[in-house]
Amino acid sequence: MRGVAALIFGLLTLMNPAITLAVLVLFFGAYALVDGIFAVVTAIANRRGEPHWVGLLVAGLAGIVIGVCTFLAPGITATLLLFFIAAWAIIVGVAELTAAFRLRKIVTGEWMLVLAGILAVALGLLLLTRPAVGALAVVLWIGAYALVSGLLLIGLAFRLRSLGRLHDPTLA
Repeated sequence: MRGVAALIFGLLTLMNPAITLAVLVLFFGAYALVDGIFAVVTAIANRRGEPHWVGLLVAGLAGIVIGVCTFLAPGITATLLLFFIAAWAIIVGVAELTAAFRLRKIVTGEWMLVLAGILAVALGLLLLTRPAVGALAVVLWIGAYALVSGLLLIGLAFRLRSLGRLHDPTLA
């Protein structure tokens, strides 16, 4: 679900790069909130079988907090929005890299989550180091990141789903 949400967000953002800052603020807030909720639910649902679920929970909580903060302060400046997005991207990227490190022992194809994590951290660092970039460029970068990240997460989901079928004889 996170991959689908990211893919939809990325496509909509790239299809209309002239989006206003007010709409971008609300759009990003909704995306971060939904992504955070999905991550928290996934972490809690899998906490018994997975000893390292805390990273996903932290990333999810960060998404929820940043999403709510975005809705509570919709008049924030573009620079503050960039810092919200940068912090969120770095936290999510580190959590994805941590999860990929654990998955490498279980499944091949964890490189997709590694790449999604690297992209998230790179986006966050880019936004922190270049806060003066134009709003249109930021929209395009965010859209491109969400699109690629969504595709990678969907690819990983299919890989994990097939792994589950291989190990569960009742699903065959």
